Amino acid sequence: MTTILKGLAEMTSHRDHLRLEVSVLSTLQSLRHVLQVRARSWTTPQGVINSPFEARDDANAFALNALPVLARGLQQRLGMTCKVTKGQHVLWLPVWLHNQMKCCIEITQSQPFSELQLDVINGIFQVYQNYQRLLDDSQHDALTALLNRKTFDEQFARRIHTQRQWLAVIDIDHFKAVNDDFGHLYGDEVLILVANRLRAMFRQQDRIFRFGGEEFVVLLNDCTQQQAHNTLERLHADIARHDFPQIGHITISIGFANAQGALQAQIEHSEAEFF
Repeated sequence: MTTILKGLAEMTSHRDHLRLEVSVLSTLQSLRHVLQVRARSWTTPQGVINSPFEARDDANAFALNALPVLARGLQQRLGMTCKVTKGQHVLWLPVWLHNQMKCCIEITQSQPFSELQLDVINGIFQVYQNYQRLLDDSQHDALTALLNRKTFDEQFARRIHTQRQWLAVIDIDHFKAVNDDFGHLYGDEVLILVANRLRAMFRQQDRIFRFGGEEFVVLLNDCTQQQAHNTLERLHADIARHDFPQIGHITISIGFANAQGALQAQIEHSEAEFF
């Protein structure tokens, strides 16, 4: 019991999704009879399902239809799904966030899960899920629901950046005039609608942030400079075509640079390359 309480205390001390996930895995691993605990991802026709806070490439990812028991449990939105395979007892705990499946915690042991053990596991998992939601709320902008500036600073510093990562800075042109001429409610609506266009334009592995005011930042992952440029050009044209209620048409300025290097230098470089 002391080990479990220490694990729960450690879980709620983190301000980072990745460390929180590691902490819950460690707490569950400490339980008696447990052989292995891991976060699992799987593939679907729509792509790989996994946590947005980790790399999308998972060597252990599997086709969901290869595990029909788990697939049925997910379809029925069951909180737990169990299966006995090759003499081992496997328990799956699906991780949901904002009504979307993110990954699944898999617990394996050599004997059946007792009623008491299931209660303890469920209690730990519920604390994890509740705290994860609180942490997620703190990492998102309240108006647009995009990731916020604080989260950008934390994630940018933690990631190992490569030549195939690009940092884009996006500004809404003459946004002050929108607020002055139409009022802040319409200005807020423009921000929300632009955020929605950004979500529609970029891929699941890209990260979109509201940097502050009318400025947005996008971290494009695993693409060439030309691919990043083409995507941003499509965004530029898409926003120019969009008819914003009451406002009409607006434009945006976009700059981008390779994500390697110091953050401030990359932001300044991106802003110098506006188109």
